[in-house]
Amino acid sequence: MKKKLVILTALIVAAGLFIPHATDILGKDTSAPRLGVWVTVFTPEKVLYSKANADRLIDTCKKTGITDIYLQVYRSDKAYYDSDLTDRSAYEDILSEAGEDPINHLLRKAKANNIKVHAWINVLSIAQNTGANVLSKMGDAALTLDQYGRTSMQKGNKDALDKYFIRENQLFLEPGSPAVREYLAGIAGEIARKYPGFSGMHLDYIRYPAVVPFTPGSRFSSHGITYGYNDINLEAFKNSSGLDARKMDGARESFRAWDDWRRDRVTLLVKEVSGCVRAAAPGWKISCTIVPSIERTYLVTLQDWTKWLGEGYVDYVVAMNYTDDTKLMKMNSRSILMPAETGKVYIGVGAYLIKDRPETLKEQLEYLRKLSPGGVVIFSYDEVAASPDLQKFLANRFRS
Repeated sequence: MKKKLVILTALIVAAGLFIPHATDILGKDTSAPRLGVWVTVFTPEKVLYSKANADRLIDTCKKTGITDIYLQVYRSDKAYYDSDLTDRSAYEDILSEAGEDPINHLLRKAKANNIKVHAWINVLSIAQNTGANVLSKMGDAALTLDQYGRTSMQKGNKDALDKYFIRENQLFLEPGSPAVREYLAGIAGEIARKYPGFSGMHLDYIRYPAVVPFTPGSRFSSHGITYGYNDINLEAFKNSSGLDARKMDGARESFRAWDDWRRDRVTLLVKEVSGCVRAAAPGWKISCTIVPSIERTYLVTLQDWTKWLGEGYVDYVVAMNYTDDTKLMKMNSRSILMPAETGKVYIGVGAYLIKDRPETLKEQLEYLRKLSPGGVVIFSYDEVAASPDLQKFLANRFRS
């Protein structure tokens, strides 16, 4: 009996080796990763401003095999949706042009065509909106600062440090502020309650600002720029650790404690936003964007994304692997696809950077299709909509 079982098992395995791949039968690779696209609020396609534009987006997705739309609805603390919590002037502009809320129309069309739409929000960045609603409520105490007391946006003439370092030149909120976290969680929860037709929440800019050249941790802050030196955050860290982050000695343990503290504030924000969303929409998928370098995402932007995944705060992350250097794109992609996180890491492609080099863009997309991360997301819809050639390529390589 045992011998028969061994022979039967061997035959089953051997048969499996000779089953043709789906590509051989159907002419297409049905194992291709999910394909997504980011749709910005400032897109020339003006998706949110008419039913016709929304319908065109859905038609493009059907044609190309795009399964996931990341629709930006909150940026620079402005709501492009029906909000009672923040500046809704942009939404009012949409209503005046479209005549009705086009988000619900888009969600209905997407559902009918088996396309998922994720509510994309810029969390900690408020761009250059110095009149943001959050600042009118909390003042500058809501903003993160570097160790010199500066925001991440240049004001007026460059100072001496700006000769050597390039800031992001936009304002970031401080994740170490409980009031900031409560405000942002409220925004996310409001979207989930008002628009149950979304399939998920996509959290962008949920990180500290970055500087070029970057500083790998506060231990090197004497020769670089790091953030988190907001008075509220500093006082809370001192009460917790007994350390003054502005006057610490040279002990590595002290700097590591400060880095861990700031990293944990970002994680706490992710946890609280996730909690609000899941309470309002339990079935939604929650995703976050991260920088594509393991060292930078951990030491510079302070995104402890493997913990977010492990604790279940998010379902997957999207590494924004935007570069016109294809070799670098490949190295970043391979390094960040950790075996322990299989299926939970998507790769973002910066099509806007190489839209005038279509063969390079195709090479990057083809490489990722074969690498097979959890998904591939294109930035942005504008480049897809403007190129029939790219649409045809995507249809041939990604549409199942």
